[in-house]
Amino acid sequence: MLVKTFNDIIAWQKAHELALAVYRITEKFPKTEIFGLVSQMRRCGVSIPSNIAEGFKRKSKNDSVHFYNIAEGSLEELKYQLLLSSDLGYISKEVYQQMSAIADETGKLLNGWKRAQK
Repeated sequence: MLVKTFNDIIAWQKAHELALAVYRITEKFPKTEIFGLVSQMRRCGVSIPSNIAEGFKRKSKNDSVHFYNIAEGSLEELKYQLLLSSDLGYISKEVYQQMSAIADETGKLLNGWKRAQK
């Protein structure tokens, strides 16, 4: 498949799915977390597909990979925040497992995309 825009990148598609899921689950968090964990999780969730999109448009491979690395960092940060949310009882163990599965798949796809660009 020819990749013409960032929308064509499967890793971006999965990262976008993850971002949407983060917004959905954080709607139910306690209001006291609006400026704390909710805000941080949403920023991380949006950062992943955003950095993939930005990396796609960069002119040099090294510059592109730099943004893919940032996306990977945001993904790892989000994985911890999901664990914390589960441990605090903000999400069920089942939701945590579902979100972790999407996050893990996003990471694998992003890693594969990044390797293909080098």
